[in-house]
Amino acid sequence: MPPPDRKRQGDRKPARNPAKKAVREPARKPIPEPPRRKGWGSVARKGGRVVKEDKETASEVWRKAVTRAREHPPTPPGEWDREEWIDEGPVERQGAPKPARRAAAPRPAQRPSKLPAKVSEELTKVSGSRRAPRLEQRLADATRAYDRDRYPEARRMLRQLSDEAPAAAAVRELHGLTLYRMGKWADAIKELQAFTSLTGSYDQHPTLADCYRALGRHAQVEALWDELRQASPSAELVAEGRIVAAGSLADQNDLAGAIRLLERSKLDVRRPREHHLRQWYALADLYERAGDVPTARQWFLRVVAADRNFFDAAERAQGLA
Repeated sequence: MPPPDRKRQGDRKPARNPAKKAVREPARKPIPEPPRRKGWGSVARKGGRVVKEDKETASEVWRKAVTRAREHPPTPPGEWDREEWIDEGPVERQGAPKPARRAAAPRPAQRPSKLPAKVSEELTKVSGSRRAPRLEQRLADATRAYDRDRYPEARRMLRQLSDEAPAAAAVRELHGLTLYRMGKWADAIKELQAFTSLTGSYDQHPTLADCYRALGRHAQVEALWDELRQASPSAELVAEGRIVAAGSLADQNDLAGAIRLLERSKLDVRRPREHHLRQWYALADLYERAGDVPTARQWFLRVVAADRNFFDAAERAQGLA
């Protein structure tokens, strides 16, 4: 579905903040969220699921502190225009499928300078009690920069932290998400894979898959989707992964396969949640691109019936009337 701005079929773009407009760059990008008529929703903004306190790992607590507002919730797919663009920095690849545009997201509230206790414990464990306080403060500074969408600044701090504390899962995850926001797909993959290896978590599988999709490495997208589907950690995460996987099929001009993949999900629900709406929107978009306008309009109207302000669903439904 990928979170907050672009164009062309088969392409899309990563998350953006509310007050900024997407910049153009060389190469295509992964699943982001659409404010207007085109674009898959990005998965990066969804930094993981919220779990109960008694079952939280250090990285899960960290994720809640850093992305509590879900500042860039992934949005569904749309048409992609083959044009180059950039988010916060240049893309380090050529010829990969670029993402669509992202919808503006609410600016997250300022985070406290003190890190969650479990993250502090993790830093102490991997770096020692003498170095931990200094690393803690730098990580808190990097978090504030990330929250304010100052990704280059956050990246500088997190790159040093990753070198000094490579076994700190919270550092590797935030560094990976920052690189993702900047469109540095290969570097983001390295950090997010490190996070996954350190934690055994599936929380960043959709983001990883979206990075591979941006690089045109569709076999890796499929492999990550298979892992996520079989593990089934949560309905929300599986929905994110399904949307990215469908986007990968669409990038390969397999619209029928992308539609079948989304239709395998449980779509007939009486009380739809956000991840259901994103899948409905994605399905509507794919039907429109496949030329089945009546079915596309039905799905857009279904989204509107559940939430009239969900992205640009109402506008798109009206445009298909």
